[in-house]
Amino acid sequence: MSAASGPLAGVRVLDLSRVLAGPWATQMLADLGAEVIKIERPGVGDDTRAWGPPFTTKADGSKGDAAYFLCANRGKKSVELDLATPAGAEIVRELSKTCDVVVENFKTGGLKKYGLDHASLAALNPKLVYCSITGFGQDGPDAHRAGYDYMIQAMGGLMSITGQPDGAPGAEPMKVGVAVVDLFTGLYASNAILAALMHARATGQGQSIDIALFDVQAAMLANQATNWFVSGKAPTRMGNAHPNLAPYQPFPCTDGMVVIAVGNDGQFRALAAALGAPGLGADPRFLTNALRIEHRAVMTAELSALTAGQTMHGLLAALEAAGVPCGPVNTIDQVFDEPQARHRGLEVTQDRADLSAPVRTVASPIRMSLTPVAYDRPPPALGADTDEVLGGLG
Repeated sequence: MSAASGPLAGVRVLDLSRVLAGPWATQMLADLGAEVIKIERPGVGDDTRAWGPPFTTKADGSKGDAAYFLCANRGKKSVELDLATPAGAEIVRELSKTCDVVVENFKTGGLKKYGLDHASLAALNPKLVYCSITGFGQDGPDAHRAGYDYMIQAMGGLMSITGQPDGAPGAEPMKVGVAVVDLFTGLYASNAILAALMHARATGQGQSIDIALFDVQAAMLANQATNWFVSGKAPTRMGNAHPNLAPYQPFPCTDGMVVIAVGNDGQFRALAAALGAPGLGADPRFLTNALRIEHRAVMTAELSALTAGQTMHGLLAALEAAGVPCGPVNTIDQVFDEPQARHRGLEVTQDRADLSAPVRTVASPIRMSLTPVAYDRPPPALGADTDEVLGGLG
């Protein structure tokens, strides 16, 4: 199925964002069939085109785009345009008249001086859905501050619950291995955009959307935040242990580690039996989840002693046969070598004429029975679609 017949066919998105949160949102819209026009600085483009190594290689052997750029810009058209100039800003205003959505991640108020803020563009196109992504939102004492994923992970509490506990080797607050706040922000933004589009189509009224990384990080705290609300005790770093479940962590094997994720008492008894120690399942200290959390240290030591002499393959086979949730701790290359990953087609390969090798990106996890995701455009070369898009304006 082509993008023209996807579920968002006919939706036109003007993407003024760069780096990750905004581009992640607009890539999702592009995957679902929207036409996404990405405005980029002439000669430079999105910051992430230079965020390498690694870099792609052009057909002539020179350095191409950074891999980082490829991850969030599939399915888009690239237009080189300097919106800081009067002529560039005027072109963006003209484009906005033809679009359903604008996504931007400039500092709060940063586009007003160019006449590209929500009020200015809504006056030209009342149906426009205008999504602003910032570090701290459009109001409040921190609204003027720039926000980056790493600092928001810290300020928003995520790093305080990530990493080894105090007193353990390597104990310090730790960031997550990907820019998870940016990614979640992109997901929240795309959800909000789709809701606003439904409202616009029903009423003829567009609206502004205010998405803040700080707000998203707070929302992401999920059960950890409500643990604090209920108990009055701020959660702390627990390494790979779970605050509300046990055992729910990696265990050692002779050739790696396996995560065991026990969600109920029956699964714990099945785990004990699969490890050849059914007595653990009847141990009064471990009968319930609450008791297992209370006696977590001794339980973890006993389970680790049972798993340490086994191979990952042998342990996984035994636990799967017993119905105990488990999985290997894979490296990135091993993820895409998993039979399930191959069956589900989690790697997308697309050709781009200026590069010496196909572009490989991760497939969308969305599976729709009637309007499946389409991959019609690779992440674009800088300015590849300038003539086409601006020619459409005459």
